Amino acid sequence: MNDSTKDPTLQVTHVTKRFGTGETEVVAVRDVSLDVAPGEVVLIMGPSGSGKSTLLSMLGALLKPTEGEIQLGDEVLSALSENRLPDIRLHQFGFIFQDFNLLSALTVLENVVLVAELAGAKRGDAREKARAQLTELGLAERLDFLPEKLSGGEKQRVAIARALINEPALILADEPTANLDSSIGHEIMRLLRRIAREQNRSVVIVSHDARIKDIADRVLWLEDGRFKDMVAMATDPVCGMAVEKEKAVVAERNGRTFYFCSRGCRNEFFEDPGRFTDGDDV
Repeated sequence: MNDSTKDPTLQVTHVTKRFGTGETEVVAVRDVSLDVAPGEVVLIMGPSGSGKSTLLSMLGALLKPTEGEIQLGDEVLSALSENRLPDIRLHQFGFIFQDFNLLSALTVLENVVLVAELAGAKRGDAREKARAQLTELGLAERLDFLPEKLSGGEKQRVAIARALINEPALILADEPTANLDSSIGHEIMRLLRRIAREQNRSVVIVSHDARIKDIADRVLWLEDGRFKDMVAMATDPVCGMAVEKEKAVVAERNGRTFYFCSRGCRNEFFEDPGRFTDGDDV
């Protein structure tokens, strides 16, 4: 789970992005603020043209805001000179794209090794680290394959390994399930959520795919460049699924509120609460 007691990994403060001037001016993002905690997964949804891609580009230091401030850790990204940003993007960000963006002439292992080497790792160390990362993601038997020999789900696992290889503070995913069928896409996103929590890395996902809402700690709706509303999420203590608080089965115990995905999970919880709590209220 994310640790809200720690300083946010990412702080976005009153950010606006305008393109053009005068009559041709377009405001793509309007006065957006957002904090993302270590280990937190935030899903940003919204219709086409809502500003999601522009916002994600600003979060990844690919585009500077017209107004406002974006801070990653101790660095105010929006105030840095352009020549400082490539190194920060390489070391502090992990990017995951809908088209995978793997280099077709390189093997699975080489695709990941390259990113580690660009960040300064020696070739031997980079290969060892990439091999370990890919093995953790279930790709030990695919290391010498070219991308064209992989399934869509396997390609996205390689993309996740590449995004994680330099141990970034923040992972940004742009429509990561767009080219995957629903079951594989959901499986990959659950994997990303597990990694984020285990490694305490923050994740921001931009997607149209409502089927992956349950992997997020928060779901934000962006429309006309603004956050219109927020879907509050909670974790079912029995099955571990993220559920929308407004739609969850809710129960109280000893002054604490618990949220469940179903009556079945609620009933299982109350049969033996000690299995699912820290014991303080049992």
